[in-house]
Amino acid sequence: MSSDDSPHPNVTRPIPERTDVLVVGAGPGGSAAAAYAAAAGRDVVLLDAATFPRDKTCGDGLTPRAVAELDHLGLGDFLAHRPRIDGLALHGWGATQAVRWPSGRFPAYGSAVSRMELDDAIRDLALSRGARMVQGAKAVDVTMAGDRIAEVIVDDGSGRVPITVREVIVADGVRSGLGKKLGREWHRETAYGVAARAYVPSGRADDQWMGSHLELRGPDGDLLPGYGWVFPLGDVAPGPLPLSGGLLNVGVGALATAKRPAHMALRPILEHYAAMVGDEWAIHGPPQLLTSALLPMGGAVTGVAGPNWMLIGDAAACVNPLNGEGIDYALETGRLAVELLAESTDHSARWRDLLAEHYGLAFSAARRLAGLLTVPQTVPALGRPGIRSARLMSLVVRVMGNLITPDDADLVARAWRTAGRVSTRIDERPPFS
Repeated sequence: MSSDDSPHPNVTRPIPERTDVLVVGAGPGGSAAAAYAAAAGRDVVLLDAATFPRDKTCGDGLTPRAVAELDHLGLGDFLAHRPRIDGLALHGWGATQAVRWPSGRFPAYGSAVSRMELDDAIRDLALSRGARMVQGAKAVDVTMAGDRIAEVIVDDGSGRVPITVREVIVADGVRSGLGKKLGREWHRETAYGVAARAYVPSGRADDQWMGSHLELRGPDGDLLPGYGWVFPLGDVAPGPLPLSGGLLNVGVGALATAKRPAHMALRPILEHYAAMVGDEWAIHGPPQLLTSALLPMGGAVTGVAGPNWMLIGDAAACVNPLNGEGIDYALETGRLAVELLAESTDHSARWRDLLAEHYGLAFSAARRLAGLLTVPQTVPALGRPGIRSARLMSLVVRVMGNLITPDDADLVARAWRTAGRVSTRIDERPPFS
C-alpha cells in the first residue's frame, strides 16, 4: 500500500468510516490480533500512530515460547534465516553458567530479530489476510453508547475523524493513551522496569548464545538492581533498520517500585556496559540508536476490559517482571483476545479473569521476587551463590523465559505455582484486579 492512496502523506489509506474490529497499535500483539481476526473472516482495521517500518525500544530477544507463538501464527519460516539461540550465558560474581533452553512443550531454541523487522513482518501478515491498515493516525478519544464504545476518534494530523466500531482491541503499548481514556490505571507499588538498548557492530553477531550479566554495575561501580544483556542479531541486511552488517542488541534493565524508584541515568550505564563486554563480544564500534523505556510489569494495571474492548500485551502490563520480556505475552494475548470475540458479548469480567487465569500466579510470584531484588542487599546475597549452581541457573532461565506452563507437572512447576498461589493470597492488589 502506498501513502499516495491518501490525501495525508503519513496515512496509508483513507480512514474508514466503520469496522467490525478496530485494533489500536500495530506492535506484535496488535498485528497478531489483526491477523487472527482477519483470518476468522472479520472486517479488521489496524491503526497505529507511527509510519511503518519503525523502531521500538526492545531487547529484540525471542524466547522459545515466542518462537512457538510465531509458528502458531503462521510465521515459522520468518525465523529460518535469523539467529538460532540455544540458551543463555549467565555471568556474575566471577562465575559463568551456560544454560540451554529447557526442552519440553516449546522449541529448544530462541532467536533475536529487531523490532523494526519483526513488527513489520507480523503487520504484513495481517494485511495479507485482509486487515486494512491506517498508519500515521492516533486514537485519541472515544464516543460511548451506554457502557460500550460506539466510535473511536482518530487524529491523522489534519483533524479528528470518528470510526464506528463493534469491537476494539487496545494494543497501544506501555503508556496506552487509549487505555487511559477507557479507565486503565497503572499501579506502581509492585515492581516495574526501566530499560535502555542500543545496537553495536560485532564479530560475534552470529553467536548461538544470549549474554546476560546478573551483576550489573554502573560507571561508579555501584551494584544496580537489574541486569545487562547481549543478544546476537546475526548479519543484518540493509533494510528498514538504518544499520547493517553483524549487529548485537546491547541493553540494560533495572527494577524499581514506588518505594524504591529507579533514579539513574541509563545512557552512561549502557555505554559503560557496552564497553565492559566489548572485548568478550568483539564489539568494534560505539552504541547506536540508543533508546529507553518505562515498563509496567506483572499485570500491575486495572481496567483491562469493558463490554466491547480489551487491552492486550504491554497495555495490559503483560511483561515478565524478572526480565522485562513481553513479546510472547503480546502474541498470546492477541490470539486469546480474538478467541474471546467469538464466545463473549461482554468482555468486562471475562477478559480480566482470562488474563489472571493464564498469567496471574506467575506474575504475582515473579513481581514479588522482583520487588525483593530492588533491595540492594538481596542481589549479591542471592546472586553470588546462585550463579555457581548450574541447577539453580537452569531454573532461573526456565522462569525468566516464561517456560513453565499449567500442563507441566514436575516438581519445579508445582513449586512455582504454589509460590504463585501463596503470593496471590497476600497481594493487596493481585494481577489485573
